[in-house]
Amino acid sequence: MTIGRVGKRRQVVIPKKVCETLGLREGDFVEVRRAQGAIVIKPKKLVDPDDVLTPEEEAAVRSGEAQLRRGKYVTLERLRHEMDRQALKRRRKTA
Repeated sequence: MTIGRVGKRRQVVIPKKVCETLGLREGDFVEVRRAQGAIVIKPKKLVDPDDVLTPEEEAAVRSGEAQLRRGKYVTLERLRHEMDRQALKRRRKTA
């Protein structure tokens, strides 16, 4: 057990080992609540609503992950090569 002290503006220092164990860093958010005469501090991850996938996006991600598991993928190098080739074909058509 570690004993702390409430400082100015009701600040409490969380012991370094506790922070390391929980992966807490400066600036992280925590939930603070009262429970049966005690204070419970729980790490919280805030999610921006813009960062949440739509059902369609989730389906696309699942489909892509399944393709990767089956070995169906294209390397970035190969993709760039194909895109350059297509761009070259378009330029030749317009010239």
